[in-house]
Amino acid sequence: MARKKQSVKKTTSPGKKPSAFSFLRTRQTQTIFGIFLILFSLFLCIAFISFFFNWQEDQSTLSKLTDKTVRSHNLLGKIGANLSDFFIYKGFGIGAFIICFQIFLSGFYIIIKKNFSKIIISWNWGLLAMLWISISLGFLQKKHALLSGIIGFEVNEYLQTFIGKTGLAIVLAFFLIAYLVIRYKLTFDAFIEKIKQKRIEKEAKEIENNIDESKKVEDEKPLISKEINKEKSEFELSVENLQPTISKHSDVSTKKEEITLTVEEKLTPTLKTENSNIEEKEVEIDVAISREEEHSTENLSDKILKDFGEFDPTLELSNFKFPTFNLLKQYNETISIDPVELEANKDRIVETLKNYKIGIAEIKATVGPTITLYEIVPEAGIRISKIKNLEDDIALSLSALGIRIIAPIPGKGTIGIEVPNKKSTIVSMHSVISSKKFQESPMELPIALGKTISNETFVVDLAKMPHLLMAGATGQGKSVGLNAVLTSLLYKKHPAEVKFILVDPKKVELTLFNKIERHYLAKLPDVEDAIITDTTKVVHTLNSLCIEMDNRYDLLKAAMVRNIKEYNAKFKQRKLNPNDGHQFLPYIVLVIDEFADLIMTAGKEVETPIARLAQLARAIGIHLIVATQRPSVNVITGIIKANFPARIAFRVTSKIDSRTILDAGGADQLIGRGDLLYTAGNEINRIQCAFVDTPEVEKITDFIGSQKAYAEAYQLPEYVDDESGTSIDIDIADRDKLFKEAAEIIVTAQQGSASLLQRKLKLGYNRAGRLIDQLEAAGIVGGFEGSKARQVLIPDFIALEQLLENEKNQ
Repeated sequence: MARKKQSVKKTTSPGKKPSAFSFLRTRQTQTIFGIFLILFSLFLCIAFISFFFNWQEDQSTLSKLTDKTVRSHNLLGKIGANLSDFFIYKGFGIGAFIICFQIFLSGFYIIIKKNFSKIIISWNWGLLAMLWISISLGFLQKKHALLSGIIGFEVNEYLQTFIGKTGLAIVLAFFLIAYLVIRYKLTFDAFIEKIKQKRIEKEAKEIENNIDESKKVEDEKPLISKEINKEKSEFELSVENLQPTISKHSDVSTKKEEITLTVEEKLTPTLKTENSNIEEKEVEIDVAISREEEHSTENLSDKILKDFGEFDPTLELSNFKFPTFNLLKQYNETISIDPVELEANKDRIVETLKNYKIGIAEIKATVGPTITLYEIVPEAGIRISKIKNLEDDIALSLSALGIRIIAPIPGKGTIGIEVPNKKSTIVSMHSVISSKKFQESPMELPIALGKTISNETFVVDLAKMPHLLMAGATGQGKSVGLNAVLTSLLYKKHPAEVKFILVDPKKVELTLFNKIERHYLAKLPDVEDAIITDTTKVVHTLNSLCIEMDNRYDLLKAAMVRNIKEYNAKFKQRKLNPNDGHQFLPYIVLVIDEFADLIMTAGKEVETPIARLAQLARAIGIHLIVATQRPSVNVITGIIKANFPARIAFRVTSKIDSRTILDAGGADQLIGRGDLLYTAGNEINRIQCAFVDTPEVEKITDFIGSQKAYAEAYQLPEYVDDESGTSIDIDIADRDKLFKEAAEIIVTAQQGSASLLQRKLKLGYNRAGRLIDQLEAAGIVGGFEGSKARQVLIPDFIALEQLLENEKNQ
């Protein structure tokens, strides 16, 4: 049997297959793996160090690992930034460097063939040290969670709720001492021996000092002197023998006691008294001062602000470049002053007024791009109305296209007569955009309209208007004026700061701005064209904008601020929680190119939301620019005029139209080609509108459109009118992926509201609103009930499952 077994063993062992992991046991594999660990530890160390300098800039790149257009500031790129964020910020803070050290040590141990158990023991101690460092830094530096990492910060906060700050300090100190004692086998024996040695040396010095003092009484007491000398010699001998016996505690203490007894017995009473006086000490009282309770010097928002800095709304498009000046044409804008023309006009004005027995004491001329202003000071006793009535007579004598008399000029003691120049100068968009007045303007929404008669760039703030009404006859410059307004905002505001809603019933004026849809435009969900041309979509957009307005007012109310500027400032300071629905609010500018056409086709459906927006939308950053070529009272109604204090009037055909727009005459005396009158409810300014041609607008939109944009245009809230209802959501195939989860949340809470879905599912308002509409169409929640939450029609999960199962079977 033994032979048989032996033969079987010999035949089976050569045929045994090698292990699948036998290559890991080879020395070459171990060496390569060890080198890899060493280099990887170096990689982590460099990434961690770079993280502390660039972590704020790299926050936006963490979730965009595969996006090639996004660059990381970390020395080791996006992988380095993500690893650093995971180990340091989300992990153990500075303690994460121990991981680098342990990986390096593991690689070194593998190369030198160290026992594997040593590596495991080293990792155990390293992880314990890393956890202690993280919690300790969270305890010491509560204002800088970056040093301790989220784990250290949260564990520190958790422990403090149970054992308090003092208790946590004691626990940390205990674990540090325990770690050092166990890991490095530290004891206090050596320390105790050092203390004992110092005490012996101190007492020996005190005895020597006492012996020196006893020499003073040698003459009076010779016997005592001899005894002292004897004792001194004995003491010196004993001190010389102390060093060899320092480790023997019992011998040292015995010698010390013998020396003390000998000296105390042999010294005189006088010396005993002196020594007792020297050794006596005053009893001191130990006063315990209670510690004052610590107070927090900053709230959580200030701490977050210090850790992360202000919120930057432009961070997603941080590389966005504003259009350059060379995209705009330059013209020769030197105003040519013709002295002959000025003198001739002056003589005609003086002669015409003299014919009507109106004397002039003084006259002054200011030459502008298209208009020359003659300021006259009439003689005493002349009625201003008399000069005002001579407008047509002066125009006849000057053979001008039309003159405008300002009687008197506001703020001056003069009467103005505006006379068109025979040779006008083009005011380019380049000149007004590049002016210091526009570039250095502190306004929220600056608009460079053009130049005044004194050739100064005229800049106004749309946020202060707060809405703008433009009117003028066909071909007098309204479309160019709208382009000038939009161009001004494109040159000044980042895509994150302003959004446009463009309504163009004529379908051809604003189509160039389609190229910047994902940068600057806002539109309804599931709408293809961002430029709105259909009247029905205009009505839906205006009503959607009213919903947006109401939502924004709810946010302002929750934030306890009065306007969008204060709200955004508070959000940037990180004082508003995004989990509560707060977000950075961009300005929204609604531009309607031909308002009269909308009033004719839609009437009250358009006028009502526009009037509501005009009355309420100022504080939450929604501003309207409405243009029309027919400024009649049935188009520009009293409600609209009352809420549009800022007006721009291009040339119109009658005084009635001028009064409809401006509540004053003068627009019928303009010369066209961008000549306009602007009023903001007070004085009227005559301005030559800046000229921006279609090719210039095309270049600007191409420049912006070629850059990285948002994933989609700014989404307005979904609006469903009474006729359409929610039938579009009845189809099961069109339902949202989160429909079932949303239904379960609504049924559990028995509360049908979009805000609940926003919080639970972390959704935006638009998607949450669509889910509510789909739930209503499915019969899970009831209809809209104003400010109240919708009624939940399904009582429990069983009824919900039956409803969903029945829908599948249908």
